[in-house]
Amino acid sequence: MPKTDVVVTGLGATTPLGGDVATTWSALLDGRSGISTLPEEWHDKLPVHFAGQIAQEPSEKLPRPRLRRLDRTQQFALIAAQEAWDHSGAPEVDPLRLGVVVSSGIGGILTILEQYDTFREKGWKRVSPFTVPMLMPNSPAAAVALEFTARAGAHAPVSACASSAEAIANAVDMIRAGRADIVIAGGTEAAIHPLNIASFASMRALSTRNDDPQGASRPWDSSRDGFVMGEGAGILVLESAEHAAARGAKVYAHVSGVGYTNDAHDIVMPDPEGAGQARAITQALTDADLKPSDIVHVNAHATSTPAGDVGETRAIRAALGDAADQVAVTSTKSMTGHLLGGAGAVESIATILALHEGLIPPTINITDLDPEVAVDIVRDKPRDMPSGDVAAINESFGFGGHNIALAFHRV
Repeated sequence: MPKTDVVVTGLGATTPLGGDVATTWSALLDGRSGISTLPEEWHDKLPVHFAGQIAQEPSEKLPRPRLRRLDRTQQFALIAAQEAWDHSGAPEVDPLRLGVVVSSGIGGILTILEQYDTFREKGWKRVSPFTVPMLMPNSPAAAVALEFTARAGAHAPVSACASSAEAIANAVDMIRAGRADIVIAGGTEAAIHPLNIASFASMRALSTRNDDPQGASRPWDSSRDGFVMGEGAGILVLESAEHAAARGAKVYAHVSGVGYTNDAHDIVMPDPEGAGQARAITQALTDADLKPSDIVHVNAHATSTPAGDVGETRAIRAALGDAADQVAVTSTKSMTGHLLGGAGAVESIATILALHEGLIPPTINITDLDPEVAVDIVRDKPRDMPSGDVAAINESFGFGGHNIALAFHRV
């Protein structure tokens, strides 16, 4: 039986580059960094003083009484979901045929930490009664499902920094299985807090370029010294092609294939040869019925870590073979920082728009390309994408060895 064709009809985002998709996309094409020094005084106690802070605060879009009942992850998810829904034409759909898959890698960590401080300082009676529904890892999915009355199912896969890519993959599976006609899918993260920064810094995972925050995220550069934490959300409206055509919806791309693998190598470190990552790409191509030569672009996971970046280029080369010579690779994390559980969805939006607009955003901050990089990196300025019937891959990987590859096909 042929697979159900799944298409993208709506996009929404709130990121360190902008409060919506249009401003985020414009900044990506301009090669602008969204990284800045943290305004809070607590950063002086840490070895890292900067992050990719959200460009537009949720208070500009959500009423104050509602903000108090939502964790920051939920706030981001709702803002991005509303934009995506409006972008898709706010379709009329039976609630029983509408699903949600929205992930977070860490969940409501800010609520946990803030409410524990309240408990210690003021006692249990001052703890918010909304604490539990705010801290749950599934709270963003639940909030979005409530907002749009989605009754086909609401899911929240958690796979660290691969979470939102896995959410999109799960949404594709949900539509193909006939459980829903439309699924609101993506991810969100809000984890800029001294404990989280201290924890990643203790692992030596973060860049410490305090004198140059905008130059700190530098994937594939020889002097890269760690990732930059970011926050934000990306949401897609996915739909069966049949349902989208019946309502005359604009289609931005086909989600043609998904690949899921695990390294089973180390809880943190990726397999240096990228074998599991390569298998995920191969699975996505097989699922999409695409050949390596169909792929013209990869939006890489590349986080600006010494260990991860080069291994990923080996994986691309292993999966695509000689066709890798024709593939333009970029890392939009060089501008957004690493949105953790929100990264895969925001980068999927960039991949979709690259196909739709015919422009590949650059990787910034590469002054000395690592000689071990085995692929063609788009640097400093956008690059035209080939015309015609072409496809692109978005990759996301996470602590625990999770590997997700998504294949998008131009309309």
